[in-house]
Amino acid sequence: MSKLAGKIAVITGADSGMGKAMAAVFAREGAHVAITYHSDQQGAQDTLEQVRKAGGRGLVRQVDVRDEHSVSALFKAVDEELGTPDILVNNAGTGKSKPITELTTEEFDLVIKTDLYGPFFCAREFIRRRQQVGGQGKILNITSVHDSIPSPNNVPYGAAKGGLLTMTRSLALELAPLKINVNAIAPGLIRTPMTEARVDDPQKREEELPNIPWKRPGYPEEIAELALYLVSPESDYVTGQNFTIDGGLEMNWGQGA
Repeated sequence: MSKLAGKIAVITGADSGMGKAMAAVFAREGAHVAITYHSDQQGAQDTLEQVRKAGGRGLVRQVDVRDEHSVSALFKAVDEELGTPDILVNNAGTGKSKPITELTTEEFDLVIKTDLYGPFFCAREFIRRRQQVGGQGKILNITSVHDSIPSPNNVPYGAAKGGLLTMTRSLALELAPLKINVNAIAPGLIRTPMTEARVDDPQKREEELPNIPWKRPGYPEEIAELALYLVSPESDYVTGQNFTIDGGLEMNWGQGA
């Protein structure tokens, strides 16, 4: 039997990379999927085609997760076209690599609003709907190994992802009486459109891959299979946890000191 038969999932940033892979895997297991994008409409349509080919229903919406009204409109559309969502994946994110002395307030705000406010706005809408139907449901937040590992010149990203990890744990406790599971995945270097310039650059590979014991980047499909477990009934006793998937990078941090 399909693991997500009849479930309705909302995945932010599902136009490419990990979000696209999760949408395809969830649909393969019987889910219907709401796909959001910020600027890549064609990528989102491609994801929708994958969902439909797998037998699922879907919808595509352009959403600015920094704007609570845009998020609210998304969930109203999901209610009307698919039904009450059972699963929320907060995947949309961005970063800004700059020394703090060169970082503008607007750039800092962009990252914090996208990576921290966005999951807050989406979780709030999702939880309100789960309360109305008596609870249960799954929230999965995509953080980063940098929710724990410091990274120079990435202050807003580290602050946002660290905050999202603590939000995950706080919500897990708050929502336990409703039997809503809240977990996180912390990816390392994953080959996505956001990282492919680094992954394909021979000099960057020479600098970065030796720090990864597995000696390669991860792939979106590997994240998606772990996500499937965390949003399926198989993980009903798992909540408040952060699952690192990084080829051993986090264990290797500080070696050679």
